[in-house]
Amino acid sequence: MRPAGSRPGALSGPARSGSGGVPGRPPSPVALERALALPLVCAAALVTLAVPNREAPELFRAFLGAAAVLLLWSGGLYVTARRATRTLSLGFALHKHHWVQACAQLTILFYWGWHARFVYAFLPLILAQVVFAYAVDSLLTWSRRDAYTLGFGPLPVILSINLFLWFRPEWFHWQFRPEWFHWQFAMIALGYAGKELIRWHRDGRSRHIFNPSSFPLAIFALVLILTEGSDLTFGNLIANSQFDPPYIYLVIFLAAVPGQLLFGVASMTLSAVITMLAIGVVYFSATGTYLFFDAFIPVPVFLGMHLLFTDPSTSPRTELGRVWFGVLYAVLIAVFFVVLSGLGIPTFYDKLLPVPFMNLMVRRIDRLAESRPLAALDPARVGRALSQGQRNVAYTFVWVSVFMVMSANQAVGDRHPGQYLPFWREACGSGIARACDYTSYLTLAYCNNGSGWACNEIGIGLIRTEGSGDALFTRGCELGFAPACENVGWTGTDTEGIARAGPAVGDLPIVLRGTKPALEERDPARLWALACEQGWPGACEASG
Repeated sequence: MRPAGSRPGALSGPARSGSGGVPGRPPSPVALERALALPLVCAAALVTLAVPNREAPELFRAFLGAAAVLLLWSGGLYVTARRATRTLSLGFALHKHHWVQACAQLTILFYWGWHARFVYAFLPLILAQVVFAYAVDSLLTWSRRDAYTLGFGPLPVILSINLFLWFRPEWFHWQFRPEWFHWQFAMIALGYAGKELIRWHRDGRSRHIFNPSSFPLAIFALVLILTEGSDLTFGNLIANSQFDPPYIYLVIFLAAVPGQLLFGVASMTLSAVITMLAIGVVYFSATGTYLFFDAFIPVPVFLGMHLLFTDPSTSPRTELGRVWFGVLYAVLIAVFFVVLSGLGIPTFYDKLLPVPFMNLMVRRIDRLAESRPLAALDPARVGRALSQGQRNVAYTFVWVSVFMVMSANQAVGDRHPGQYLPFWREACGSGIARACDYTSYLTLAYCNNGSGWACNEIGIGLIRTEGSGDALFTRGCELGFAPACENVGWTGTDTEGIARAGPAVGDLPIVLRGTKPALEERDPARLWALACEQGWPGACEASG
């Protein structure tokens, strides 16, 4: 679900300025100085939040720069409004779709952070972005008209952005990069500018085409791809670490259910998930491997299907159109994944790039759904005996049932076969080149993480291609893997008779990838039992 604007039942994002909201206080005239106190307080808060970052000069300057922009903007607005004798108005509203969405996002954020503690280090930076968003939203609104409604709108906007993309702050010093966090503020400003300035008439009203989080995410993703600047962000880290928490699919599912039940977006998630699963099954049947390697639906994609594209105000109005909207999202993610993979571009952009394009298609999708051949298939007509609320319950019930079946069959969950290296080794042995490439990638990762067995395996592969794997054998020997010690000094391309064996107990915690929660087990019997469950050759005998 994504931030929305003025449509009743929208899921997130600021209310349309000028609407009082229910419940809430409608906008009322206030003194110019009192109105502009809001962005000025936000600027002061940014300065306060900058103080703990004095030892990180670039980050410190990013906070002060954002505060300076707010102060200059407030001053300019004060001068122009005073000359025009404008009277600004300020209202207050607690829209349900804002706080329900924010609760879902916070649940996922804190659960993810509990298992990937670096996430918690970003919480002060997320708070700074929320403060900046309130100021930008109010200043942009008052720059164009007199009424602004204060509520929880900026919360889901900022949380949505931070679930998918972070620019590096400089205190992550091991990256040897200057600080780029000021672009995080730029994303927020771009999102609100797009919401306010890029509009069209739909259903007889002026509506924003894009919401203030998916639009900047997609634009910045495109810029990062074109400039080869992906390493300026933690996009890969976010995508990979979101897989780590146990039961993360269930947590995402449960966190999103209230919004789907209340706001009628379950049909979009349902159609997107079923379509993606169908694509994955067809791909597996055709190739013998999984399209997304370790899951039919990766965790970040599953998250996007719940909290990224399902904004009612920027999605189709018709119920059949929403179903096709979900189908289109799944298809485009698969297409972008294949294209990005083929170009050697990080694939975490696959869920971000399609959304603005889809937003531009919503009127056409609605017209197609209302055409004579398809109108009879519209669920709203098929279930016209039911009210909108009852149909929302029906969609959600179907989605709950589908999720339970998928979980029971490990179509989503913590024990998908693609998570484990033995599956890919076996597929490679069957002559599937893609499986061999991925096997090499995983094995090298295990070697870098301290597996002597993995270093020995990579060394054997280098003998076949380069005639020597001595550096890897030496590394494996240093890590305590005896066969690697025997292979030191081996040259040529003949691997017959070369010493090799399965992982030792010391390697098992490293190579048993996919075990959740993060594997801290050290008991040999338990480790061998886990290896047996994952299909490691000889592990079942060792376990026995």
